[in-house]
Amino acid sequence: MESALLGVVLDSSIVITAERKGLPVPGLVEAIQTAHGEIEVSLSPVTVAELVHGIYRARTAQASQRRREYIEELVNLIPLHPVTLETAYLVGQIEGQEATKGNVLPFNDLLIAAAAIEQGYAVLTENLRHFEKIPGIQVLKL
Repeated sequence: MESALLGVVLDSSIVITAERKGLPVPGLVEAIQTAHGEIEVSLSPVTVAELVHGIYRARTAQASQRRREYIEELVNLIPLHPVTLETAYLVGQIEGQEATKGNVLPFNDLLIAAAAIEQGYAVLTENLRHFEKIPGIQVLKL
């Protein structure tokens, strides 16, 4: 029997898609809970870093400002779980075990996945291809 899902850590791809579609942050949380039940929704510092990167890659000042405002609303509404010593050990373990098999995992995605594993959460992403390569993580789409 599958255990009940406690929560999800958002990958930046989910947030970027929501922002581009004009879905307000509370609407994003509502859509997640409609799709997956009344679960906790959280952020990784790595997700936030990836999103902030997008502010500085925007082609216009308006797009940059819109992204900045969306991220500010996101981090004010959704809790951020810090990278811990346990996260670091999980990253090193998974990366090392997979490297011995010849599997190279994207480091940012591995950090996000390790934070989710540490919390007993799944990762919510549009980037199934990267996350499905990481052992021990439940991967969900919206």
